[in-house]
Amino acid sequence: MDLTGHAAIHPAVGTAGDIMSSPPITVPLGATRTQIADRLTQHRISAVPVVDESGTVVGLVSEHDLLSKEGGGATELMTTAVISVSVDSPLEDVRHLLVDRRIRRVPVLRDGRLVGVVSRGDVVATMATEWVCGVCGESVRGETRPQSCPKCQGGPERFVHQEQPPGA
Repeated sequence: MDLTGHAAIHPAVGTAGDIMSSPPITVPLGATRTQIADRLTQHRISAVPVVDESGTVVGLVSEHDLLSKEGGGATELMTTAVISVSVDSPLEDVRHLLVDRRIRRVPVLRDGRLVGVVSRGDVVATMATEWVCGVCGESVRGETRPQSCPKCQGGPERFVHQEQPPGA
């Protein structure tokens, strides 16, 4: 627990870029209600960023938007007040956004361009799954096997899943 009484994020996973889902699933500004619903269903996600022709995030459409708003397409359905973070944003800051703003996901930007999305589930996964480098012993938390070891730079084949004891 941190000083605020919230569960602390594991320090080995430090930034939004470390845990984001990438490449991001998006829809274009001209997407129809049906196309958006199809995209959400196909990828088993609950919201999707809306991007313009240059790839800039202009909004986000969630399942809630599809169910509660009138309109035929992304421009009428999307929420335009999108909170985003950079790839270098500390995970603790991302966690605070998800909790304090009561949002479920945040787009991740690099140089103003969408490169991924961090959801509540991505953050929770950092608390649950641990990978250990078989060469140097470095521990990394994350839902998927790390692509390289932050300590010895070894490849993903060096990592083994570390079982967590009950209550860990």
